Amino acid sequence: MNTRMSASSSPSLHPREVLLGAQAGAVVLPVCDHYSGVEARMRKSLALQAEMAAEFGACVFDVTLDCEDGAPVGGEAEHAALVTELALSAAPGMRVGARVHPVDHPSFVGDVITIAGRAGHRLSHLMVPKVESVDDVRDAVEALDAAGAEALPLHVLIESPLAVHRAFEIAAHPRVQSLSFGLMDFVSSHGGAIPAEGMGAAGQFSHPLVVRAKLDIASAAHAYGKVPSHCVVTEFNNIDAMRAAAKKAASEFGYTRMWSIHPNQIRPILEAFAPDDRQIQIATKITAAAADAAWAPVSIDGTLHDRASYRHFWQVLERAHATGRSLPPEAQAWFASSSS
Repeated sequence: MNTRMSASSSPSLHPREVLLGAQAGAVVLPVCDHYSGVEARMRKSLALQAEMAAEFGACVFDVTLDCEDGAPVGGEAEHAALVTELALSAAPGMRVGARVHPVDHPSFVGDVITIAGRAGHRLSHLMVPKVESVDDVRDAVEALDAAGAEALPLHVLIESPLAVHRAFEIAAHPRVQSLSFGLMDFVSSHGGAIPAEGMGAAGQFSHPLVVRAKLDIASAAHAYGKVPSHCVVTEFNNIDAMRAAAKKAASEFGYTRMWSIHPNQIRPILEAFAPDDRQIQIATKITAAAADAAWAPVSIDGTLHDRASYRHFWQVLERAHATGRSLPPEAQAWFASSSS
């Protein structure tokens, strides 16, 4: 008689704990990070976030309220105060972050004191742009801690060749949760050596210097269990270009998250980063068989699977859950009992 207990029936043997082990603490974030900095658009973004959370049954994208590009020159303090009030007014359970000015900007400290100091408990993250080295990360952490936001994660924006060179060191900092690639500044920092097409939806995937930077950032993030977040597509009215870029970032460049700068881009990003129904069914079948076998190797449809492949298929299910995809009942049970 088989006396093994199905792992799916035991909370202590949840797939995430069994398969990821030390990686169980790796960062998992919504696949879309939506940026807005103008007051009307920030308010609409927060409303859309709540509407789509009700539709999908989960918060499927972050809203990052932008001070760097959103604040008018001379009105930085007032804009920081507005961002703070909007963050505090967000619907319960919604993930809201803020992008402050770079650490060497005169408004950086004021941004942190106002936003993190008053709304740090409500924010999901603080995005720091133009990070050049781990010293910039340390400066940001020091400012956050001084403002009483010791637990607030940092997302950092890598925007120069030197920052790309230091990406692994930056990703290693324990406070850093995600690395984003700043395409536009990266291209312009090359003094015309990269043509303007390198900033386009298609060209950014073909120019060797841009491709190398993207791969280095993704590799650095994955090396330390952090989230690589892909850059913007500026042709926001071209949904086909947006969809193709998001699919390429997810399937070929190793990115698990992507920026949106227009509401039209959110659903294509969710679709591109979500597993399709066939992948979900296969992942459920293999993970369920693994659980029934107490995670020992099994043969399914003539192919041997063990914990290495189990880990992959479990992460497929995690992505499906994070993107609001419908899951088979047996997979739903894992997420109902999971704190992730």
